[in-house]
Amino acid sequence: MQSFSEIDNLSPGGGSLMIAWQLKGKRVLLVGGGEVASTRVEHLLGADAHITILCPERGLHLTTKRYIDAYPSRIVYFDRRFTGPSELHKIDLVLTAIDSPATSREIVDLCRKAKIPVNAADIPELCDFYFGAHIRDGPLQIMISSNGNGPRVSAIIKDKVRASLGGHEGLAISKLGLLRSRLKERVPEVGGSVGRKRMRWMTKICNEWLLKDFTFLDDAMIQKLLDDGWEQNRTPTFEEVSGKPSTSPSEDTASQPERASKSPVFGSQYLISIANFAAGAAVMAAFMYARRR
Repeated sequence: MQSFSEIDNLSPGGGSLMIAWQLKGKRVLLVGGGEVASTRVEHLLGADAHITILCPERGLHLTTKRYIDAYPSRIVYFDRRFTGPSELHKIDLVLTAIDSPATSREIVDLCRKAKIPVNAADIPELCDFYFGAHIRDGPLQIMISSNGNGPRVSAIIKDKVRASLGGHEGLAISKLGLLRSRLKERVPEVGGSVGRKRMRWMTKICNEWLLKDFTFLDDAMIQKLLDDGWEQNRTPTFEEVSGKPSTSPSEDTASQPERASKSPVFGSQYLISIANFAAGAAVMAAFMYARRR
């Protein structure tokens, strides 16, 4: 049995819980409209949030202005500063991107009392969560965070990660999502032995096909995969389903990790990572629910 000191050594603190926060339809207040605020608007639009911006017009960055003009149904703009607690009515999330630390602190204090998560740009100790360097390709999102210590280093690492991608990963994931949806339509049961079987079958497909192969999936191939694969309890090869050779491993940037994923050691680490993520997300959800009550 492990001692507490051994567990502490295995799980050092100082990090943050990395989760994908669903903001679709949620109301976000952004105080400020400058250059930093414009990047916040970009992220919020990508997350399908409804945005309220408070900023005197003279302080608006050109990009922020363009967003306001381009998305009138998603962005409500007020040409004024933050005025007080009434601004927080029915708000789910608050971001400040202003030059006054004192005003940011005042807004953060009000958010704490209202139990609303808040981020104050450039003041890490006031933040409930951080922004990081983002890579997005359709449904694929990658975030690199320095936990407020070195944003520029995060940007450098982001460039390295982006350079390692092949440019087809987002499309491949979209096609995989379509396959998964079609399988769930055919076998809609949630959880239990059927749910576990469905997950195992999808895992085998992901392990045995190269990532770029999924970009070629169409309705006919998906139908064949389900009929000849799922129904027969097997995993057909890409060649069987498509009638053409698989992608060359040299063309697929994910080929090496995908091949490695077939080893028992990698598989167990992968499942542990997923379990940790799911547990973390559940804890965060419970925490946020408790704060809002």
